Amino acid sequence: MAGNGGYSDALKSALMNALPSRADVVIIGSGHNGLVSAVLLARAGLSVVVLEAADQLGGATRTEHPFARVPGLGQSTGSYLLGLMPPELLKLLDVDIPVLRRDPHYFLPTPGGPGAPYLLFGTDREATRAQMEKFFSPRDIAADEALQVEIAALRADLAPSWLQEPGSVEDIADRHIRPQLQSTFIDLVRGSVADYLARFGFKSELLMSMYAVTDGLSGLNAGPDDPGTGHNFLVHNMCRLPGADGTWMIAAGGMGRVSQTFASAARSAGAQIFTGTPVSAVTVDHGAASGVALADGRTITARVVLGACDPYQLMSLVPEGALPAELTSRMESVRRTGTTLKLNMALSGLPQFSCLPADAASPFGSTIHLLPGSAGLAGLAESDSPMAALRAMWADVQAGRLPAEPTMEWYLHTTVDPSLQDEAGHHSSALFVQSVPYQPAGTTWDDALPGYVAQLLEICDRYAPGTSSLVADVMPLTPPGIEKHFGITGGHIHHVDNTVSFNERMPYATGLDGLYAGSAGAHPAGSVIGAAGHNAAQRILADLAG
Repeated sequence: MAGNGGYSDALKSALMNALPSRADVVIIGSGHNGLVSAVLLARAGLSVVVLEAADQLGGATRTEHPFARVPGLGQSTGSYLLGLMPPELLKLLDVDIPVLRRDPHYFLPTPGGPGAPYLLFGTDREATRAQMEKFFSPRDIAADEALQVEIAALRADLAPSWLQEPGSVEDIADRHIRPQLQSTFIDLVRGSVADYLARFGFKSELLMSMYAVTDGLSGLNAGPDDPGTGHNFLVHNMCRLPGADGTWMIAAGGMGRVSQTFASAARSAGAQIFTGTPVSAVTVDHGAASGVALADGRTITARVVLGACDPYQLMSLVPEGALPAELTSRMESVRRTGTTLKLNMALSGLPQFSCLPADAASPFGSTIHLLPGSAGLAGLAESDSPMAALRAMWADVQAGRLPAEPTMEWYLHTTVDPSLQDEAGHHSSALFVQSVPYQPAGTTWDDALPGYVAQLLEICDRYAPGTSSLVADVMPLTPPGIEKHFGITGGHIHHVDNTVSFNERMPYATGLDGLYAGSAGAHPAGSVIGAAGHNAAQRILADLAG
């Protein structure tokens, strides 16, 4: 995406900055966390240099124009929504990111015609309740209400901990969680999303599957019964943005607006940002980080080096043996590859979901859940129960097989944010597919991808007939494709799996003097949060002052 004034980020770097030979702080990577750190450190009076290997800043928080056949159409290609950024952080940074409320925000269709079950969640709680009464059961209503009450309480209690150094799960429980929920909190964080949801007594497994997928399994290398998936569920329910009512929001202009907003604030504070400038090594002298070496042979000396790249990339830049052995062995033990496929799409028109009545609200701003097992609910096919289908999908992935019907979240945000559309009115859309193997067994992604893309579109056609004929262009990103496009080790969108929680993630202070980490791989979790950038910056300032 071109930057402000029509210049690319790389050209702006060349025009506005000359690479210095020394700085107080060098930040590796210009994802949202690195930019948050840059703002805070520059405002504290330090000279800050941000180095980005790609020609565009933002990491996976980007708006791009990736469609060769529809070049004027904008698309958030990595992250799709802004949900988890603490409002206290935005206030501290004194920035304004324009966001758009999605209403409705969840759509659970089934592949039947008019009269088939569906759920369309939004601000109209009575309408949601009426749908659940019609298509599900009073037991499901009671279970859903109990779930929302408990999660709201945990969200309120846990929120302050995100802008602090982490302790263990038990420490966090003692310090932040009300006594009557402490054991629930510990069990949730350490346990599985399947066990947590089963506590509420849902009758409909499709509802359980919806919550398990969108909050518990999103971005994970894990199945519904795996320990730690409960932590991911809690993380994804931490949305506290003003006006959000616990839901995730659309960043106006795409997710690149987030990184551009932080970059502007960082530059205003005096930070220098260089794109197209890959780092080849962290230099170490006398047992402390002393700066960085660039791929082109130049060097920058620094008092502090902050890795805003993923932890594994950062560790690969450090001379062998310089980091504490305990840290490297622990981080290697939790290393996982990504299991997410992103199918970014340009559509010539809007799909029509066959289950929706003509007078239903528009579902297109919402997260649209296409779940295996929904055909059985609609009475169209004999199929596994939804939770059994989830478990079978994960078994396929573990065996290297591409699931015949993976779980998918479908996004189509241009009805809410038309600023991304081109002059012809194309819509940007995306399928967020999980899970798939990092590499399929017995074949390659190059050979398997075209047929699998067609298979995914056929699934869309079951719910909204004719969707595949609306596809004008695609930009698929397999896990290796995510790794290459965004520079994330293993293509794991959370850097470190969100089954890993609190102080078990990458620490802000690495144990090598002068070297710090502050990316999605650190506390509190992977997603577009920014708290790691804040916390790493605060740790650096405290250490420099001490």
